[in-house]
Amino acid sequence: MSEQRLQQQIAFLVEIDKLKQILRRTRLIGGERRENSAEHSWHIAVIALLLAEYSAAAIDVAHVIKMLLVHDIVEIDAGDTFAYDAAGYLDKDERERSAADRIFGLLPPDQEHELRGLWEEFEAQKTAEAQFANMADRLMPSLQNYHNGGGTWREAGISRAAIDQRLTPIGAAPAVQAYVTALLDEAAAQGLIQG
Repeated sequence: MSEQRLQQQIAFLVEIDKLKQILRRTRLIGGERRENSAEHSWHIAVIALLLAEYSAAAIDVAHVIKMLLVHDIVEIDAGDTFAYDAAGYLDKDERERSAADRIFGLLPPDQEHELRGLWEEFEAQKTAEAQFANMADRLMPSLQNYHNGGGTWREAGISRAAIDQRLTPIGAAPAVQAYVTALLDEAAAQGLIQG
């Protein structure tokens, strides 16, 4: 291995430390502090590890975890776009692709290609692994919002229909989807989300 390769890898590792500074809208369960994107990525990787048995399709769990660990790295430059921010989504793809070019470009070419490929796969949602990864990505904020008295759903006045639309990827794990549907029914009955 060359010294230049190691320097590129270390530069990338130092750069992704910035992900810890990217705050999401969702708060930690039972806490006032907003979650950062690095914490989110770690937590949903654990979701994939624990809930893989519920996937509707056979999946390579290690591949899913790799995808989840890199899927939000682009937020270092692009920021975290709130899930229900229609205006923010207008240029989200452009901002994130530009960020992917810069950040993954810090790596040696083979690792740039691998990690960029994982990010692209997650975004495309075509493979069983990407679909399950997106399930995990959507599940955790749902649990946080429910356990925080409606959380950002309530604060932003998000409707049940909008939440259902956003959570469509949870269908990659039918038992988890049934659980979340019951959770949303309960949240609506408690007035935590708009009907």
